[in-house]
Amino acid sequence: MNELNDPATRSVPPMVEVRGLHMHFGSTYALRGVDLEVAQGEVVVVIGPSGSGKSTVLRCINLLETPTAGTVHVDGVQVNHKKADLNAIRAEVGMVFQQFNLFPHLSAVENVGLALRHVKKLSKRETAAIALAQLEIVGIPEKADAYPRELSGGQQQRVAIARALAMSPKVMLFDEPTSALDPEMIKEVLDVMLALAADGMTMVCVTHEMGFARGAANRMVFMDDGLVVEQGQPRELFEHAVEERTRQFFSQILKH
Repeated sequence: MNELNDPATRSVPPMVEVRGLHMHFGSTYALRGVDLEVAQGEVVVVIGPSGSGKSTVLRCINLLETPTAGTVHVDGVQVNHKKADLNAIRAEVGMVFQQFNLFPHLSAVENVGLALRHVKKLSKRETAAIALAQLEIVGIPEKADAYPRELSGGQQQRVAIARALAMSPKVMLFDEPTSALDPEMIKEVLDVMLALAADGMTMVCVTHEMGFARGAANRMVFMDDGLVVEQGQPRELFEHAVEERTRQFFSQILKH
């Protein structure tokens, strides 16, 4: 077992702790009792078929969705407590979506710095310095003054990652960040994510990019029908999945 995932060797509480998470929209159940822990510095890749509840788990961690039942803790703070400070929590949990959600009338550096100005109340000079540093991290400092329409899809997604990183989050959530990209642009975004993983960023990633899972994940979690079916180190799941449903899923996605 990877030491990172061994409770006996872990002396600090998990960065993310989900317990008994249920979520339903009317009569439609998206989650049916999900338990998940993510250690500090761990990279967890969540996989599964469409509609399995993967994205809903991420949205509950960031409280973009309020779970019907269960608890979500981030760095020891219960985010779905009725008295929780949502702005403070969301400042510590960065999220990158399928769509880039950039403001078209703002340049790249302005998009990255917007929350710093409005949430952290930093000066214009401080904001610009941090935003430029984040664009450097994602590899496009030369695009600081470019507007979204002047950027490729991959570049826009890297701006979105820089925007999330600018808030110095304790954990990064990625919801299929390459699914809206052309194939030739996927690698540039995955390279940024690999670099973040190598630097020790705590990450929970919903993705179909199995190469990224093999290269970056400490653990993979397979979900189906609102439940965690199986989890383990990537090699264990790819080669020795225990559950038939997991093996069936891999047989479909790995043959393409």
